[in-house]
Amino acid sequence: MEKNKAVVTVHGREYTLVGAEPPEYMQRVAAYVDRRMSEISYSSYLSDERLMALTALNLADELLKSKDEVSAIRKELTLMRQALHKAELEAKKSEKK
Repeated sequence: MEKNKAVVTVHGREYTLVGAEPPEYMQRVAAYVDRRMSEISYSSYLSDERLMALTALNLADELLKSKDEVSAIRKELTLMRQALHKAELEAKKSEKK
């Protein structure tokens, strides 16, 4: 597996990321985290430790809500596929009569 490297800036600090994802993706992730940190710190002064913790909690909340949404959509898709399959079987039975 190829390792890629990207130097990113989050909340005014540089970090070197190494991973399988393209550097452009790592930059995108860092920019998102930086933007979320800026949004949270905008309303009041927070220590870096509190800001990082609140940002992590907010991102975890977004992640879990997204996972729940994906799960619900997958269940709905499964039900729709089952209904479609049932309708196709019924249509084939009607054609044979």
